[in-house]
Amino acid sequence: MPTQDADHRFMLRAIELARRCPPSTTAYSVGAVIVVDGVEISTGYSRETDEKVHAEEAALNKLPADDQRLAAATIYSTLEPCTKRATATRAPCTERILRAGIRRVVIAWREPPLFVTNCVGVERLREHGVEVVELPELAAAAMALNRHLDLS
Repeated sequence: MPTQDADHRFMLRAIELARRCPPSTTAYSVGAVIVVDGVEISTGYSRETDEKVHAEEAALNKLPADDQRLAAATIYSTLEPCTKRATATRAPCTERILRAGIRRVVIAWREPPLFVTNCVGVERLREHGVEVVELPELAAAAMALNRHLDLS
């Protein structure tokens, strides 16, 4: 079980990754880190490979879909994983996380209703038995990367 120190360390790493996001007026800048037994096995950030890719999606895309390590993984995301996508050809990040078998998700802040009203990523993951940890003490640092958007 990761400690609070480890959770903070990996969330700060995700925040660092979010700084690499190409700017967008229609999407958040988000970073994600997948960790197993205290070791980073994959990372991703919004718009890393194309203008529509989400951070969690980018990190998961770097691993085989049947990677057995994912059952013991924690994914750190600076923003609550999405439950809806603008493009029907891409699965929401909550679905990708559930399909991957990840049982623990750590987030810095919940998605505000700017692009999607009523994001229920945390609730959906918990409904499926996934442990979700929120780190509100790091929310401001994650939100700071999105100051160009109207987060009010």
